[in-house]
Amino acid sequence: KGCICPSISSFNNVFFFLSLWDGVLPPLNIVSLNWEQTKRLLNQEMLWLPRSVFCLWLTLLPSLSVSFSLCHREGDWWLARSLTTGESGYIPSNYVAPSDSIQAEEWYFGKITRRDSERLLLNLQNRRGTFLVRESETTKGAYCLSVLDYDNTKGLNVKHYKIRKLDSGGFYITSRTQFTSLQQLVFHYRKHSDGLCHALSDVCPVSKPQTQGLARDAWEIPRESLRLDLKLGQGCFGEVWMGTWNGTTRVAIKTLKPGTMSPEAFLQEAQVMKKLRHEKLVQLYAVVSEEPIYIVTEYMSQGSLLDFLKGEAGKMLRLPQLVDMSSQIAAGMAYVERMNYVHRDLRAANILVGDNLVCKVADFGLARLIEDNEYTARQGAKFPIKWTAPEAALYGRFTIKSDVWSFGVLLTELATKGRVPYPGMVNREVLDQVERGYRMPCPAECPSSLHELMLSCWRKDPEERPTFEYLQGFLEDYFTSTEPQYQPGENL
Repeated sequence: KGCICPSISSFNNVFFFLSLWDGVLPPLNIVSLNWEQTKRLLNQEMLWLPRSVFCLWLTLLPSLSVSFSLCHREGDWWLARSLTTGESGYIPSNYVAPSDSIQAEEWYFGKITRRDSERLLLNLQNRRGTFLVRESETTKGAYCLSVLDYDNTKGLNVKHYKIRKLDSGGFYITSRTQFTSLQQLVFHYRKHSDGLCHALSDVCPVSKPQTQGLARDAWEIPRESLRLDLKLGQGCFGEVWMGTWNGTTRVAIKTLKPGTMSPEAFLQEAQVMKKLRHEKLVQLYAVVSEEPIYIVTEYMSQGSLLDFLKGEAGKMLRLPQLVDMSSQIAAGMAYVERMNYVHRDLRAANILVGDNLVCKVADFGLARLIEDNEYTARQGAKFPIKWTAPEAALYGRFTIKSDVWSFGVLLTELATKGRVPYPGMVNREVLDQVERGYRMPCPAECPSSLHELMLSCWRKDPEERPTFEYLQGFLEDYFTSTEPQYQPGENL
């Protein structure tokens, strides 16, 4: 994000774009140039790729906005013309905003939830007074100012101030101090606390938005366009790599062993998967559909939730962070539920973690395509029996309600920091015991209210299990509605 220079701000329909990608142009030697020289070089070297992505190398530069007029606005990639060079190319629609709109302000975060704003602000690298402005969740047309504060009792905490709108079009937090625009309001409170917990200091840092695909026409891509940089892990059916697409964009690449699934069936399923778009689902970017199959997704910096829980960072997590992570997973699955889709393999190993404890659901739908005999038998060594609902394990009845069962098991993984479910039991024993009515006991230090939620996910009748919509709401409100008196323990 950035701001349009005044000389062109009067143009109608002017949009701006700021690349947040890492190293998207070939490495130009601009380190030794001064700022004015660098801007001139960038104006000459802007790379417009017809029917592809507009790339601008800004990794070593201060904040810069690029201005252009919009030629064609349709879909996820828009055709635009540079006001500097006159060149045309495609840009990701979620990287742009009208130059004179509130969306162009770096402190405006739009339609994010109160909980998401707190997650972003409570990053330990932020200092007191770090802030953002977002839409109000409760009052249409109003906004909310969220500010990071600190006190000796609560430690780091977030204060939320409702920004109300005047009939005349102005804005205020307290009626005695009114402003004609949100920009004026923010400018004022950056200079004076004036009743706030602290004067506004830094704009809350935010991760770059995920584009819908790698570029406008990049879906089935050549294997040669991908570089495998660092192996992140491997499983029964393949490997996961951090990689680079086209020499420009960091991605995650899942490579599948030949014979794992039919390329034709995979491509058909992938066409459905790419339409699933939600902030709590890992974004599917592209595929290599010939064997060995490659699945290209957004890169998540902290890897799988299972590895994260078992690592050093996991030891530091307490119940509020764990419940928040579970609510994010439930939010992603509530979207899957609304879309009438089924995951079939929901567990901590298939959840990915990014910065600021952001969690996203991965690998949805792939389990149905696996052709390995030890998996398709549903009781073989490779099949995740301990996470699978009995009706799915015994009779192959996979539904969103069997995903709810798996979510209950995932909650035990969170509460135990990655311990294998049903400790001491082998798969066959788990299946027999669960059929007889056995359910895992409450994990150590886990509140009984959370264990009761797990038990509700493990009800024998699938229709009696809660919806993911209910689970999301319960977990998001957990510390206000269910456990308001929570006190941290040794592990939770």
